[in-house]
Amino acid sequence: MVRRSVLFLIFTFVLVPFIAAPPTGAMEKGTLEIATKDGVRVFNVDVAVTDEEREKGLMFVKQVPDGYGMLFDFKEDQQVTMWMKNTLVSLDMIFIRHDGTIARIAENTPTESERIIPSGEPVRAVLEVVAGTARKYGIAPGDKVGYPIFNGH
Repeated sequence: MVRRSVLFLIFTFVLVPFIAAPPTGAMEKGTLEIATKDGVRVFNVDVAVTDEEREKGLMFVKQVPDGYGMLFDFKEDQQVTMWMKNTLVSLDMIFIRHDGTIARIAENTPTESERIIPSGEPVRAVLEVVAGTARKYGIAPGDKVGYPIFNGH
């Protein structure tokens, strides 16, 4: 019985925080802005820059709050493919060129799917936000993203 209690405590207080919330810790954090025709939208972001961070992304996260995003920085423009393997929350994926303009948006991506979601053209980064965000805030291709990695910032 003691062994089960210890395992329960480890799961509850050590593993659940990592599963239930967006990543924290060593990842770069920042504030990203998107200029839409209806105004500027601000997001707090974690920036995935290493292969390991980009591979894990928002896997196993149970909730993505409004106003939060994960920015995947690929360092240079390239064709990018994403997927939703082990991702429990539907997301909008915003594909961004090196100059900060939005190239494409994949809305309401299916959870836990290995279906490939392509950028459609070379992009510098991908911003993942909770599904419905693009529509809710009027974010569209051609809108401008402001963050230090983009040349046009």
